[in-house]
Amino acid sequence: MPSQLSGGQQQRVAVARALVHHPSWILADEPTGNLDTESGNNVFELLKRLNIENNLGVIFITHDPSLANRADRMVEIKDGIIVEDK
Repeated sequence: MPSQLSGGQQQRVAVARALVHHPSWILADEPTGNLDTESGNNVFELLKRLNIENNLGVIFITHDPSLANRADRMVEIKDGIIVEDK
């Protein structure tokens, strides 16, 4: 049952459910938020690989600067205003 899973396990199941139907786009709002560093890196690398190999569009929202800095493009928003786009 979902209630018997840890937060990290629930997070990984949510990512798997999002990918099972082979969408054109993934909107990932803090997909690594409940994961340990290694699992978070694995999720990030999976989404990045799917972006490259399957032409899957990924919008990855995170508060983790180490992940944000590894993205192809980073848009920083503060108080609803774009403050940086690189």
